[in-house]
Amino acid sequence: MGSGLAAGSVRSRYLVYFQYLGTDFNGVAAVRGAQRAAGVQNYLEEAAEGLKSVVPVKFTISSRTDAGVHALSNAAHLDVQRRSGQPPFSPEVLTQALNTHLRHPAIRVLKAFRVPSDFHARYSATSRTYLYRLATGCPQYDQLPVFERNRCWALQADCLDVAAMQEAAHHLLGTHDFSAFQSTGSPSSSSVRTLRRASVSPGPASPFVLPQESSCPPAVGSGGRRERPFPEGSQPCPELPTCWTDLGSHRKGPVGPWFRPSLTGRLRFWNLEFESQSFLYRQVRRMTAILVAVGLGTLTPTQVKMILESRDPLGRHQTRVAPAHGLFLKSVLYRDLEDLAAGSPACAQQECQGPPARAAPGRPEDFRACLAP
Repeated sequence: MGSGLAAGSVRSRYLVYFQYLGTDFNGVAAVRGAQRAAGVQNYLEEAAEGLKSVVPVKFTISSRTDAGVHALSNAAHLDVQRRSGQPPFSPEVLTQALNTHLRHPAIRVLKAFRVPSDFHARYSATSRTYLYRLATGCPQYDQLPVFERNRCWALQADCLDVAAMQEAAHHLLGTHDFSAFQSTGSPSSSSVRTLRRASVSPGPASPFVLPQESSCPPAVGSGGRRERPFPEGSQPCPELPTCWTDLGSHRKGPVGPWFRPSLTGRLRFWNLEFESQSFLYRQVRRMTAILVAVGLGTLTPTQVKMILESRDPLGRHQTRVAPAHGLFLKSVLYRDLEDLAAGSPACAQQECQGPPARAAPGRPEDFRACLAP
């Protein structure tokens, strides 16, 4: 394109939220060159070619994820430079156009917003939340529903010591040097991070688990009869696997000697969530692996504190890394997005180069609706 055309054109910056299943991708970042592997960014930028921008559109990704990692909501900013006399795309039109031109069914653009030209999707983010999904009660991988494969870490154990995991997670909260949970190759100059939230909780039941799969066959040596793991007239408490709830009085109590985890065989899902402004390379997967080790009884909560304080990423226990396919980027948040609402005079004046552009539609409440996608 000639420089004269570019000089009279209008450039607009957008923030877009998008989601993807990471199974088929070599991470979210673009893979350059003639390699066969591709990142999510490759497909997004290919779809953006349909916008006919004067300058090729490049996506600046907020949060990089590895191969196999999924995103319920990631974010990126991009600049679209239209020809002279053409108004900026509205956020709605931009979203629809990108989705129309996307060639991979595992990627979807959720929403777009106009932002000032100095907005940065990575450095302007104030919070990132990751979700890690675990499954227990699945002795063999082929017993996991096919719809849940590559979407959780299936543990062979029947249960987890959730209380111990929560205690261990508490040691990780706050501002620390997380060197012990950082993999080599991290571009960060500092390993100090502030972990605002680390939680371990029961996940929702999977709709893909059939009723006949909710319990395993009778144990060997039981004479074809399964030992009842809970008192007569009671059922497992939904909050914890180590207590029971009476169906009539709703009275709860600890399990007795009749409780044998190896015989329950109930497929259950667990959620681990971590929130921080930013994370180190593979920090979430390393913290998850350590907490799982605590839940299985391999480590104690006190040892997790010692690992954190050691600042040694090559120690005996901290080299564990949870599989990528159980990890989801859940949300990326930005402060005061309402002040960046599309159509504001300041935003329109800052973005325009050449003739004044028609402001794209948008309302402050639209921004608030996207803060927790």
